[in-house]
Amino acid sequence: MVPPTDTPQSPPDPSSDPFGALERELRLLVRRAQSAAAQTARRVHPELEASAYPLLAHIDSNPGTRGSDLAAHFGVGRATVSRQLSRLEQLGLIQREVDPDDTRGQLITLTQEGQNRFAEARDGRVEAFRHALAEWDEADVAQLASLLHRYSEDFVRWRDSHQ
Repeated sequence: MVPPTDTPQSPPDPSSDPFGALERELRLLVRRAQSAAAQTARRVHPELEASAYPLLAHIDSNPGTRGSDLAAHFGVGRATVSRQLSRLEQLGLIQREVDPDDTRGQLITLTQEGQNRFAEARDGRVEAFRHALAEWDEADVAQLASLLHRYSEDFVRWRDSHQ
């Protein structure tokens, strides 16, 4: 499947409708990110679904996490997480161990294979960003990362308060 290409367009004038401009840019960014996420997931494992890549990233950053913690973090049901974890386990990317503090729960970590494959895919993504933004000043990249983090945190806080 060939990823969709986008014809470069001049950015809309955000001063006339900054929230409309934000919606348009985020819509475009999400579409492009979904395509990139599918490619990154396939780099981890040819059978990995794009939606499972963020789970791997969270488990990598939080080894020993529980399924219920993943469900809460991603705002999805436990059954959804359980299905994805089963698939990740079948692919040999994660392992589950009984929680010694609560034998009803399981602690989830990446297998060595999962760690290696995830690190390779993540490093490839970082390198792709480095090349794509090679003409950017590093301060601009840092500011973009900071603003995206702020947006993400504020959006989640708003979403959680309106459920």
